Amino acid sequence: MLNRLATALALGMGGFVFYTTATGPFEALVQRALFLALVVCLGLTLYPLGKSKSWRPLGAALDLTAAAVTLAACGYIIVHYQTIMNSLPWATTLDMVLTAGLVVTVLELGRRAVGLFFPALVGLGLAYALFGNLLPGRLGHRGFDMGFVTETLFLGDLGIWGMLMGVAATVISAFVLFGAMLLHTGGGQAFMNLAMRLGGKSPGGAAKIATIASGLFGMVSGSAVANVATTGNLTIPLMRRLGYPAPFAGAVEAVASTGGQIAPPIMGAAAFVMAEILNVSYVTVMVGAILPALLFYLSVFITVHFVALRRNLATVPEEDMPSWAEIAAPRHVLPTLAALVGLFLGIILGRSIGTSAFYGIVGLLVAFLGTNWGRLTPREMVEKVLDGLTDAGKGLVIIGVMLAGAQILVSMINLTGVGVVLSSMIVSLAGDSTLLVAIIVALVCLIMGMGLPTTAAYVLVAAVLAPAMTGMGIDPLTAHLFVFYYATISVITPPVCIAVFVGAGIANAHWVPTAGEAVRLGAITYVVPFLMLLYPGMTGQGGALAILDAALTGLILVVTLPALLSGQPLFGKRLLDGALYLAIMTLAILPHWAAPLAAAVPLAYAITVWRRQGTAPAPILQGDRA
Repeated sequence: MLNRLATALALGMGGFVFYTTATGPFEALVQRALFLALVVCLGLTLYPLGKSKSWRPLGAALDLTAAAVTLAACGYIIVHYQTIMNSLPWATTLDMVLTAGLVVTVLELGRRAVGLFFPALVGLGLAYALFGNLLPGRLGHRGFDMGFVTETLFLGDLGIWGMLMGVAATVISAFVLFGAMLLHTGGGQAFMNLAMRLGGKSPGGAAKIATIASGLFGMVSGSAVANVATTGNLTIPLMRRLGYPAPFAGAVEAVASTGGQIAPPIMGAAAFVMAEILNVSYVTVMVGAILPALLFYLSVFITVHFVALRRNLATVPEEDMPSWAEIAAPRHVLPTLAALVGLFLGIILGRSIGTSAFYGIVGLLVAFLGTNWGRLTPREMVEKVLDGLTDAGKGLVIIGVMLAGAQILVSMINLTGVGVVLSSMIVSLAGDSTLLVAIIVALVCLIMGMGLPTTAAYVLVAAVLAPAMTGMGIDPLTAHLFVFYYATISVITPPVCIAVFVGAGIANAHWVPTAGEAVRLGAITYVVPFLMLLYPGMTGQGGALAILDAALTGLILVVTLPALLSGQPLFGKRLLDGALYLAIMTLAILPHWAAPLAAAVPLAYAITVWRRQGTAPAPILQGDRA
């Protein structure tokens, strides 16, 4: 019964998103309250308290109470939204009770979905708002009573119903639905088929398949862990069957899936939040992320190539490869093309991002029905569409709960002013050194991001750390992309590397060596954010020459750094080879337009030597031409 209820609620969530994407959202508070009510009720059925325990009846009673409180709180907002927005009422005892019940429910659901750390952090923020006046020094504040906190959290659009919940209930939910429908109507198979044909016949073919497929999946799913679980169940067993070491197989999938969050056109939910925080169009954020994403995946691909040659990793047998005819089958290709055409058509016409996603969904549904009519029964086609709606609804639970919790914490940070205090402390600690500020921010981002979904991690570090960088004169888009990247790669950074845990579990490997392989494969990601600070062209700013300069520098690094880390031979003497690689990288990052050109000369020589050795990074289609 619980499973049937969850499916029904997920369908309701998917239908709500589709309807409001098509017709436009309701009034802001109404849209957000309806969305959170659906998220919480669905979450309580997906993550029931005391499941399979003897005390499940007590858990069911508590879940029903939590659902009732949530519906009452959200219903209260829906009924009184005009009064709330027009008069900003004083908090009553009922308001305080509803606020406390809703906050506790959101935090408890967050604990069930992602663990204790995040709700504990939000709880700490609430305690700081209520009792921070007891702290001495700069961290102390004047203090706020329960009534004032209730008015901030519940009776306005700065607390639970703030900007993050607004983005989740409109733009993010539209793209989660877009991605789920795409993967269930032919896109998933199209991505996997294309990845197998492009990468399977070259050295380390199975690992390259994982890199390409996870990148393609990640561009529409935006979730590293979900991506590992989805594509990893196909690519990791393939790598293991061909004799690839288990830690390497798990690491390739974890790193490639992580990169999907920073890869346009859809990226992850955090990118939409970033656009709202910066008050810029999503296209601006997407353009700023294109070059770093290309460098990330090129680096992983080249690293896999070098490691495959050194370890003599096998290619994928021809009998396991899809034919080009199968890849080009209309039922696989046309829904994907129609979805992307619809999406970009909406953007070109100047429609909102949510409306553009709706155009993409309509395009893929029309193409899916047209290409499968007669091949599938009407019932089968409807089931696939309903599966997409259901998966979208379930996928929104974690996003909705995390952003609701993050909105609570951010509102408390803004209320108490602690974000400004921490930013000024970081700037004071670093002095006038932009590099030192960046290093401190990077380390804090990695620590704060551990154990959290990327969107929640980004929101937290953006609220506290991005102002420290903009205060040093760094461009706001660059500063937010910087913290976004480090929040993203926290999922592959030990010791709490969630994507690595999932990949290692599928590969039956210990997570420690898997994490070591992941850090090496994703090494360029730890460097690219600092290149953003040195080269404005890395984020699409400064004109064509600036972009070309950044691209050349990045290209030199993504070839040389994997060669260094994988021990790629050049002269046959490891120390000499390493020294030359380091010299090339040092030249490449010097802040002068001629430095990358100078670095390109020895790199060209190295590539010539690799070609003579037969170890140069191969073009993707080399295996097919052979």
